Amino acid sequence: LSDERTKTRWAHPARLSDVYSRHDGRSRRVARLRFFTEDGFPEVYLLLRQYTDDQERERVQIRVPKRPNGRTGWVPRDALGPYNVNRFRLAVSRKTLRATLYKRGKRVWTARVGVGAPGTRTPAGRFWVREKFRFKDTPVYGTHAIGTSAYAPTLSDWPNGGVVGIHGTDQPDLIPGRPSHGCIRVPNRAIRRLARLMSVGTPVWIR
Repeated sequence: LSDERTKTRWAHPARLSDVYSRHDGRSRRVARLRFFTEDGFPEVYLLLRQYTDDQERERVQIRVPKRPNGRTGWVPRDALGPYNVNRFRLAVSRKTLRATLYKRGKRVWTARVGVGAPGTRTPAGRFWVREKFRFKDTPVYGTHAIGTSAYAPTLSDWPNGGVVGIHGTDQPDLIPGRPSHGCIRVPNRAIRRLARLMSVGTPVWIR
């Protein structure tokens, strides 16, 4: 269903359902679908593969936004709503302190960024965009913030469980650098354009 590079399918849940470790539906339960994110937006599940058994029952392998990061599982196809397609991918390098957005494999945006400090590192892995915010009176986050499926490895008591965001800043002089509690800081001018280009369901690869 997705290569997570040039074509990524995602869906909102259509009903609550358990998420299982294998596609047979009789394996270990690893999670449960939920309708909303921690901030009250419709939850987004990234779709990996689809399987049809000998009784024509369809199951879908999804990425699950839950600790520990990187968890996947299988749900019935009818537990998910219509499929949506995303053609973007955001790559973030913690080494070079640069984020780059690709559309159909071609670069369309890039910026220097700030990432987590040594004691509160930004997690590495394959994540995706779950929600988007716009601010008027919250200088610490600039004008926009983008919520991802990543969770900070060391701050589970952080607001909303330690969700890693991509957002603007009121301290642009700290970019590029490693000043944050795990979130990815982007200059305000750059985050405005990124927020316009990037929609929910966009894969976010952090290395």
